[in-house]
Amino acid sequence: MPTAELIAIGTELLLGEIIDTNTKYLARQLRDYGVDLYRSTTVGDNLQRITLLIQEALSRADIVITTGGLGPTVDDPTRDAAAQACNTHNEFHPELWEQIRQRFLKRAMNISENNKKQAMIPAGAVVIANPVGTAPAFIMPINGKALVCLPGVPREMEYLMQTAILPWLKDHYSLSGMIKARVLHIGAVSESKIDEMVADLEKMTNPTVGLLAHPGIVDIRITAKADSEEDADEMINTLETIIRQRLGTDIYGVDNETLPQVIHKLAEKGSSAIKVILGGFAPDTFKDLAGNNLIVERVEPQSFPTLNKVNNILESPVFTCLYTPTPELSRIELNFSSPGHTESMTREYMGAPGLREEWAVNFCLSFIRHQLISKVYPEEKNDPS
Repeated sequence: MPTAELIAIGTELLLGEIIDTNTKYLARQLRDYGVDLYRSTTVGDNLQRITLLIQEALSRADIVITTGGLGPTVDDPTRDAAAQACNTHNEFHPELWEQIRQRFLKRAMNISENNKKQAMIPAGAVVIANPVGTAPAFIMPINGKALVCLPGVPREMEYLMQTAILPWLKDHYSLSGMIKARVLHIGAVSESKIDEMVADLEKMTNPTVGLLAHPGIVDIRITAKADSEEDADEMINTLETIIRQRLGTDIYGVDNETLPQVIHKLAEKGSSAIKVILGGFAPDTFKDLAGNNLIVERVEPQSFPTLNKVNNILESPVFTCLYTPTPELSRIELNFSSPGHTESMTREYMGAPGLREEWAVNFCLSFIRHQLISKVYPEEKNDPS
């Protein structure tokens, strides 16, 4: 399989003024076509640094894709950098200039001589016309490798990638395989504990297993390389079954599923509303939790109800979650009460201050889900979804 590197060009990206969504999109496209992505880099609008970065990337990878820097202004240096990196020069393409002029005319927009820069393409490159924008793209074959330069506007980049670049890459590199991934989400279990349980699987080469820890949540990513989507799915399904046998109901979701979504599905199965009483959390936390059969109430910490008070008014399942941050750590006090059952838990977290409330939220949600499937809806324990 060929290897690839991505280069996102733009000082506004480097300084964090805008979010780079292009790299995420391109990475997933390459993954799905079986291309191994080894690096992605962000660089500002500097001709020399872009040139050196392209040269370095081409020395390592078969395919280098850049986004951005194809506009008409002085701080759009990608064409010049690409030409210098490939030891060639830019050529003016009259037909591209005419296409650009016509697009400006159709949009009733003023065009200047500066826009002629967008019709300059490195000699020897394959020109990719841009029917949805004004900046043409190009592919520069060099020593059996390929430098692909795409505009930075996401909708233009995505259109050209789908209609021109991927077909070209598939043809020139005989891309017949694919890479597919699935992510399993685990709540309220430490990364070290999960690592112990799947350590032998993490040594596999295809499919592969990797862990990614978030505050209160750990992801297990299963990635398979195969000749077809069906084969990749079969490999992933087999490994997922093994992981589920080991972790059981600690796994709460797959891919884009979130804890609030899973809790909503559980709450909708009941005939009576479930109440969650929160204290000490910021106002914007748990914003996705309230829904059908699920009532969220916020109470000031000094007025937080005691366990006896909750039990005295108990008519349906009630959860209380009290968050207490201190300079040294964060503490959560959790309680679940339902007719005939009460369970309480206290946990502390000494991680980075900026992550403590996120951890507390995720731990509370995991506690709610666990109690729902173990005490309220026990039949859900056998549901693999």
